[in-house]
Amino acid sequence: MPINAVVWGENVHEQTNVAVRELYPLGMHGTIAAALNQDEAIRATTATLQEPEHGLSEKRLAEADVLLWWGHAAHGEVRDEIVERVQKRVWEGMGLIVLHSGHYSKIFKRLMGTPCSLKWREAGERERVWVINRSHPIAQGLGECIEIGETEMYGEPFAVPEPLETVFVSWYEGGEVFRSGLTYQRGAGRIFYFSPGHETYPIYHNEGVQQVLRNAVRWAHNPAPAWSGITNAPNVPVASAREKIVQKGARLHADGDKGLA
Repeated sequence: MPINAVVWGENVHEQTNVAVRELYPLGMHGTIAAALNQDEAIRATTATLQEPEHGLSEKRLAEADVLLWWGHAAHGEVRDEIVERVQKRVWEGMGLIVLHSGHYSKIFKRLMGTPCSLKWREAGERERVWVINRSHPIAQGLGECIEIGETEMYGEPFAVPEPLETVFVSWYEGGEVFRSGLTYQRGAGRIFYFSPGHETYPIYHNEGVQQVLRNAVRWAHNPAPAWSGITNAPNVPVASAREKIVQKGARLHADGDKGLA
C-alpha cells in the first residue's frame, strides 16, 4: 500500500498574486503533490483552505498517513475545530510536515507550545541548505548542501522547543544562519519542519527540495495502527489492579468517576 499523503495549501496567494500564480499554475499544493507522486511509494492528494472543512474531514484525516502543511496569509482563518482534529491525528500517529511560513500556523504553534517566532527578510538572496546529519533518512540522496538561488531569509533565534534532531542548517547571502530542518515527536506522530518555500520564488521546483519532501513523507509515515485511545484517561478500579491491593486513605474519586480534565 502506498503512503497516503495529503498536501494542505492555504491557496490564497495563488489567487491574488500574479507572480505566484505564474510560478505555481497548479498551486503550491499541486506542485508539491506532483513532486511527491514521482515516488511510487507515495500517493499524494491536495486539500485547501477554501474547501468544506478545509478539505480535512474526519474521514480524510483518518485515512491520511502524512499531512503536509503550507500556510502564510490566512493562519487565523483556519477553524479551531479543524486544528484540534489534526492535532488528535498527530497524537494518534499521523505524520506532519510543516513548511516555510507554516511555522506560524495554529497547528504548529499548538504542537510546539511556543511562539515559533523568527527573523525574516524578503530580498531574493541566495540560500545554502547544509546537510548536517548525513545519515538521517530525510537527507538521503542529497549532496553536502542544496543551493537555492533566490529565497526569503529566516534567521535565529527561532522560538521553538529543542528538536529531537537537526537535519539541516541554512546559510543566507546576507550572513544569517537558521536551523532549517528539525524533527519532533508528539504522541505517536512524527513532525518535520522545513523552512525553504517562499511563494514568490520557484523553490518547490528545486530538485533537492523535492527530494527532501519525498524523504520526509517516508520518514514521517508510521505504519503502526493508529493509537486511537491516546486521549482516554481511564479510572482503574481497585478490584482491577493487576496485583491485589487494599484501598487506603481518603478518596477524591469513586470507581467509575471521570478525571478532572
